[in-house]
Amino acid sequence: MQWKRRHCCTHTAKLLYLLSLLGVLVFLVHQEWLPRLTGMPWRRGHPVVYGGSRLHTTKAKLNMSSQHSVWRFVIIPQPTFKTDANISSHEKEGVSSPQGDLAANTSQSEEGDLSGTITHGPFPYIINEPDKCAENRPVPFLVLLIATEARKVEARNAIRQTWGNESVGAALGFIRLFMLGKNEGELGLLQQRMLIAESQRHHDIIQQDFLDTYKNLTIKTLMGMNWVAMHCPRASYVMKTDSDMFVNTEYLIYKLLRPELKPKRNYFTGYNMRGFAPNRNKNSKWYMPPELYPGDKYPTFCSGTGYVFSGDLARKIYRASLSIRHLHLEDVYVGVCLAKLQIEPMPPPNEFLFNHWRVSYSSCKYSHLITSHGFHPNELLKYWHHLQSNKPNACINTIKERVGRTHSSRKNRKKQAQ
Repeated sequence: MQWKRRHCCTHTAKLLYLLSLLGVLVFLVHQEWLPRLTGMPWRRGHPVVYGGSRLHTTKAKLNMSSQHSVWRFVIIPQPTFKTDANISSHEKEGVSSPQGDLAANTSQSEEGDLSGTITHGPFPYIINEPDKCAENRPVPFLVLLIATEARKVEARNAIRQTWGNESVGAALGFIRLFMLGKNEGELGLLQQRMLIAESQRHHDIIQQDFLDTYKNLTIKTLMGMNWVAMHCPRASYVMKTDSDMFVNTEYLIYKLLRPELKPKRNYFTGYNMRGFAPNRNKNSKWYMPPELYPGDKYPTFCSGTGYVFSGDLARKIYRASLSIRHLHLEDVYVGVCLAKLQIEPMPPPNEFLFNHWRVSYSSCKYSHLITSHGFHPNELLKYWHHLQSNKPNACINTIKERVGRTHSSRKNRKKQAQ
């Protein structure tokens, strides 16, 4: 009996050992060997490489339909990088060090590549407006790309009535586009039906099939740049901003960009963020993991609340993005693309033109700025209409008010002295 127990234990130990070896083999197949062969980690929910052909190749190998593909939504914020086989040697250098040396590793001959044919990327359009810049229409002077969410209907309606109204620059050619991704679930389906109806009414929405989250704002912005490059390449200028902003489009057009002058090229401006270091606090909204961006400082970038660039840069930035790892911080990422293109963002002529914070309202101040942040739709309507009615004497009225307050305070001091 004792011999039988020892014999049984020996066989059990051998069986457990073989099972453990089998488990290790399965792990290696799924986590190491298959990713090397396919170029993508073999697990659900991994982010997609935006703009590359690897997405379509992998889907074909896996025989996944676009209706049920787990790859068509970007779910986890960390980006996937291109494999070494898909990028050139100078692109490898640029990707390996996303700081200032990106520009140094970019060949001047890339300018020819930047003018090549591009596609709309891996995400299909759900809603598109490809005829906004049709040949029978005037070449637009300014295209507004406004990042928004499906639920922000009131904000979009307020913008349509205020700074995004095409009558502001109707004689010049003025285009307004709201940029969106897609939401999931029953609420997402309801919002989608409402968005389609809104699009049919206003014709100012573009939407692609990616998950609409803060972490995917980079994808949303690249969608807008790609749209300009494909459908509106002759536009003089483009502005990217958000739906909670106040934008003085009239001042932007007639004072900063000045339509009477020849349009600039390779021009990029906004609230300049120079010398900023990556945030390494894991609890921060702007946390940047060292493995994602190992550099000590970001290249100069402009706050994503509102920046302006010449129309030729839309194609160049998008093309540059195809060989640069994705960062979830959209404004930083655009700055990295500019660094690769060896383009330094220009400071605006007045440092108070672009503001990524809320500026206290006065008609004088708001008649001489371009952006102010953090507006509720009702506030936007109120202040916009007040500014329009006070434009001719905005600062004169402010000076009179100040003089009046000073005069009354002096009277009060004299009374108190008596």
